[in-house]
Amino acid sequence: MRWVVLGLVSWIFGAMAALGDGEKAGEFDYYVLSLSWSPNWCAREGDARGSDQCDTRHDHGWILHGLWPQYHQGWPAFCRTPEAPPSRAMSRKMADIQGSTGLAWHQWKKHGTCSGLSASDYYALSRQAYQAVEHPQVFRKLDASVKLPASVVEEAFLKANPGLERDMITVTCKQGYIEEVRLCLSRDLEPVPCGRDVIRDCTAKNALFDPIR
Repeated sequence: MRWVVLGLVSWIFGAMAALGDGEKAGEFDYYVLSLSWSPNWCAREGDARGSDQCDTRHDHGWILHGLWPQYHQGWPAFCRTPEAPPSRAMSRKMADIQGSTGLAWHQWKKHGTCSGLSASDYYALSRQAYQAVEHPQVFRKLDASVKLPASVVEEAFLKANPGLERDMITVTCKQGYIEEVRLCLSRDLEPVPCGRDVIRDCTAKNALFDPIR
């Protein structure tokens, strides 16, 4: 009898863990494409970590932080999926636009599992989304750090991407630096309005922006 009880308790806790393991894959409303300015990330965190992403040989500017499935309010994460995780080789091939193999893997684990796609298809869609957005070249021409309003970064992306409107893009700041540009896209990667919890524009007037290394 004791073993029956222990077995039942084990089954119950196992079932509870499965239910709490994340939302169901493929159930979301739109994507958020997050682009990070690599020199700023390196100044804030990467240099202290000794990240290879910050080595000058890479010439990184806007890198792909991630392609995130999103609800109209909130977002899923770490979803239950029958899809196999990406191989190291698959993740390594994403480093040219994501800065590191580790970031690519983490993005699959946290966000890609919620896309309903296989790992290879999620990586391919992420690359397609990244390449579909025109990255304003003006930022690559900087030869020194500048302080600027976050709105200047938003305006540059709007000008470079005529299909975008102000409610489809937001710019974030962190520790006094421009952090990310986030664009809202349909499942077909067409620009769409962002949800209220995504549109939280940085209001800084003098955010730091470092040049390409």
